[in-house]
Amino acid sequence: MKNNTKTANEIFDRSVADYHKTDNVDAPCMNPYEEGTLEAIFYNKNWVDAVQWHLEDIIRDPEIDPVEAVALKRRIDRSNQVRTDMVEDIDTWFRDKYKDVTPREDATINTESPAWALDRLSILALKIWHMREQAERTDASEEHLAKSRAKLAVLLEQREDLTAAIDTLLEDINAGRKYMKVYRQMKLYNDPATNPVLYAKKK
Repeated sequence: MKNNTKTANEIFDRSVADYHKTDNVDAPCMNPYEEGTLEAIFYNKNWVDAVQWHLEDIIRDPEIDPVEAVALKRRIDRSNQVRTDMVEDIDTWFRDKYKDVTPREDATINTESPAWALDRLSILALKIWHMREQAERTDASEEHLAKSRAKLAVLLEQREDLTAAIDTLLEDINAGRKYMKVYRQMKLYNDPATNPVLYAKKK
């Protein structure tokens, strides 16, 4: 897929818009892209992000039922693991894409991989959608609207900068100036063998 970053932004925006057609955390994800393609992975990734965004809103209700809150926390934990796995899948795709590139002797590794940078773009798409929503409210004060418009401008600028930085990173990897690795996050608290609270119960 050419123009990975530009295409990713378009797909993230489409996913956010599609999610808000129902604005329901239990709505099924109707991915319009061919299964197994990077486009489909991008769409699924942002959909998971969108659902988790709204789960985080729900769990912050001060009047939420405690039992419901615990169930939501478990769901958010599962979602975090899914998000991490999807980022690693995207990095694996990029690693395979550039597997025949020979890094130069002076090649360096980046502080974050392409997929983790794209993860930030996915979250930015959600921030932009919701900040624009705040900037267009009809029930808010002018002060709130002005602050929201200012924040929206910053978010849009941030997306431009991050998009350009990812493009540069991918160009550098393709040219051998940078190289990448896929690091597994190894979330210890999700593993019954490494979370002491969980493995202690087996004794």
